[in-house]
Amino acid sequence: MNIAQYKDIIQKNLEKYFEEYKKDSSYSSIIWESMAYTTLLDGKRLRAIMCLECAKSFGLEIEKAMPLACAMEIMHAYSLIHDDLPCMDNDDLRRGKPTNHKVFNEAIAVLAGDALISFGAQLIIDKLETLPEIKLEIVNDYLKCAGAFGIIAGQVADIEAENKEIDIENLKYIHKYKTGALFKCSMMIAAKLARVDSNTLFEIEKYADNFGILFQVYDDIIDCTLSTDEIGKTAGKDALVNKLTYVSAYGLDGAKKIFYSLKEQNHAILTKLDIKLNVFDEIYSILEKRIN
Repeated sequence: MNIAQYKDIIQKNLEKYFEEYKKDSSYSSIIWESMAYTTLLDGKRLRAIMCLECAKSFGLEIEKAMPLACAMEIMHAYSLIHDDLPCMDNDDLRRGKPTNHKVFNEAIAVLAGDALISFGAQLIIDKLETLPEIKLEIVNDYLKCAGAFGIIAGQVADIEAENKEIDIENLKYIHKYKTGALFKCSMMIAAKLARVDSNTLFEIEKYADNFGILFQVYDDIIDCTLSTDEIGKTAGKDALVNKLTYVSAYGLDGAKKIFYSLKEQNHAILTKLDIKLNVFDEIYSILEKRIN
């Protein structure tokens, strides 16, 4: 299965889950419309794809891991909605479309993000077929990623760093949690569902941590090299607020060297684990085309 096929099946399952749960809910329809709006916008679906490919690499049928993959996309959508709010990054565009609070309103957008957190956890509890103790550990990992041990920790650190000079270690902390936590959780919960041994889990964690940094480096590069139309969100915002990025810290060439170094490290990890590289290499190829 390639990236395009993965994206298609993920999209269909997300639509199916939203339709199913919306029917069973007594909520006002607007909250479901807001929740679905950002989640179903066309995106790369990298977190879900990496979740499914990780599960597949360890012998699971992708259908078994689909609730996890969709839950990670739902969590990602929550983080995007909140990140775009006027009190956060105050952005008007996401994936080439108006941001959630522009389509609905700020209050509904906040509530939609909140609702998505619980919806993702509910999806795992309702739809994942595994032993109760494994499901509990996976839900625990999911909720940690969503909250103060994950995305929110990074977002708070990012807010506190505004208009301040920070060092590279601070920058790494911000992106380890704000960006990297989602990739790490996506792969770790898939590996745990497959019940891999502790050594393999350690290598998967290392891979995911590396990929989180690599993706942030990629994001920093395209923010200053591509247009708003090309990246689907407002370009050049980091420079406008004088934010420390991998590009401002290491220069464009230096940032690219970090990207390729992390790619090589991750290639070695997958080779060590005897995991097929096809889909992972396709992901890197998509990112590389945009930074070169």
